Amino acid sequence: MSENKTTAQSRPSAAARASRGRAQSGSRNGSRSRGTKNNNAAAVKKAQEPASQKKSGKKPSASKKKRLPARVKIIPLGGLHEIGKNMTAIEFEDEILIIDCGLSFPDDDMFGIDKVIPDFSYLKYNSSKIRGLVITHGHEDHIGAVPYLIKELNVPIYGTRLPLGLIENKLKEHNLKARMNTVTAGETFKIGKHFTIEALRITHSIADSICLAINTPAGCIFHTGDFKIDYTPVDGDPIDFARLAQIGSQGVLLMMADSTNVLRPGYTQSERVVGKTLENIFRSAERRIIIATFSSNVHRIQKIIDIARLCNRKVAISGRSMVNVVDLAVDLGYIKIPANTLVDINKTKNIPDKELVVITTGSQGEPMSALARMASNDHKSINIKRGDMVILSSTPVPGNELTVSNVVNQLIQKGAEVIYSDIADIHVSGHACREELKLMHSLIRPKYFMPVHGEYRHLSTHAELAHTLGMPMENIFLLSNGDCLTVSQKEAYKTEAVAEAEGIMVDGLGVGDVGNIVLRDRRLLSESGLIILVAAIDKYSNTIASGPDIISRGFVYVRENEDLIDEACRRAEEILEDCMEKNMKDWNGMKTAVRDGLSRFIYAKTQRSPVILPIFLEV
Repeated sequence: MSENKTTAQSRPSAAARASRGRAQSGSRNGSRSRGTKNNNAAAVKKAQEPASQKKSGKKPSASKKKRLPARVKIIPLGGLHEIGKNMTAIEFEDEILIIDCGLSFPDDDMFGIDKVIPDFSYLKYNSSKIRGLVITHGHEDHIGAVPYLIKELNVPIYGTRLPLGLIENKLKEHNLKARMNTVTAGETFKIGKHFTIEALRITHSIADSICLAINTPAGCIFHTGDFKIDYTPVDGDPIDFARLAQIGSQGVLLMMADSTNVLRPGYTQSERVVGKTLENIFRSAERRIIIATFSSNVHRIQKIIDIARLCNRKVAISGRSMVNVVDLAVDLGYIKIPANTLVDINKTKNIPDKELVVITTGSQGEPMSALARMASNDHKSINIKRGDMVILSSTPVPGNELTVSNVVNQLIQKGAEVIYSDIADIHVSGHACREELKLMHSLIRPKYFMPVHGEYRHLSTHAELAHTLGMPMENIFLLSNGDCLTVSQKEAYKTEAVAEAEGIMVDGLGVGDVGNIVLRDRRLLSESGLIILVAAIDKYSNTIASGPDIISRGFVYVRENEDLIDEACRRAEEILEDCMEKNMKDWNGMKTAVRDGLSRFIYAKTQRSPVILPIFLEV
């Protein structure tokens, strides 16, 4: 990394922004500067010099430098215009602080992709500036990409006990280690020279969630993390509203706030509502109870265990992630299991149905989850029986509605009674609705506001909500991933596309090796199948020695369409012979001719466009 490039990046003067804007405009048009990198950096540096220095050649005095307001840059690398993949970089001079490092799950058209993680290119380029990663809570969309970041940059990690425990489990799976620093709610700690962070208790659908008051020389930045306002949390640790109001009174330069539930009016219900509903269901059940929920929701798991004990039922745990989280939460003291309550899932056959509760994964209908395997009779220990009560203590994440519906239908077909959120209050959200967001804005009272964590409709609605509370629209900023918001006490402005922020797709052990071209091919294969055409060509006589033969996968059932396949072979042979009559010896040209001609023939016959792969063998 050259010194010139680093200097040019870290000084956001007006002239530099104009220069950077021209450079970005040129790159969008496909043009490139012919100057060297050093010349470009020198030009930017010269543009950044004050006018008086350009004229006199003298450096500005120290008093003039002090009058320049301190500026802090906010660079979201994920979590905007999407649900998940939350990650934000906060940069002040020569230091960067990272907030969260999550993943998102693939869309339906991302065939074969396991997960999507943020692009770390900007962080790798500025690796010498990074001082630490702070985690707000332990959900996958905030910690799921940490192992992939640690493989690239071994940065110190700060967080409360449960998120760090979950991250440690993930790192073990990847054979990695990291520098872990445990913080507690209410603690103030320093990272680097410029970041003093106060971690404050916040209520969410997972224990040990915090929001952050980040003090920098430019001012205080408040990050809510994911939150809702629960006045009666099940763990007895409510939000410290007095401290939030005090932070607001001291002055907050910028607030970044969760926008996930901004479209919902009113308030999010307390987790205690779920406990009362589940207790009523358990008391009325006469057969075995199987309940699926998020493995990370340790408060709900604790409530299920307490109710099972109250109803004289044993508890079994099913699903790898559920077992791992319960073991961790027990070790950390977040879950307390009474003696003689927990039983091995493999030893439940000896327990009467009316005395058993099974807590399992699969509330989102995941194909390989424990509940899905139960529904399809693939689970080694639990088979669904007529009369079983199955409770889905969750709501489908957007995009999972169909898979959840399929599992529900399978369970009902096997005679189970299925209860889900449309039928009873067995799930509440972990995100703040409109009235709770209004309260947070009223407590913090920031000078500038940047909505985060949501699709564009969530972000824009949250911006409108802030405006109705009295914030000027010019103080509200809607960013995209990769943009930069530069903030000082005197001004704030947005710079577009300063960092690469496209999602990086993970397929098995491959990270980033699958792009749009591969996905396009997978989509085409899924839509119309594959035709492989094989022919042997005599290189001396330039004639067809054997074939062409056709192998089909996912196109048609060959045995029932032999006439079509034979006709396609003859058509391919005609195209090859025509190429040889023209004395064509460029095999790439011959493959293109065969592919195009056969594609037109097949489309005319079937109105389908399979992927056609010609293979020529030289003999």
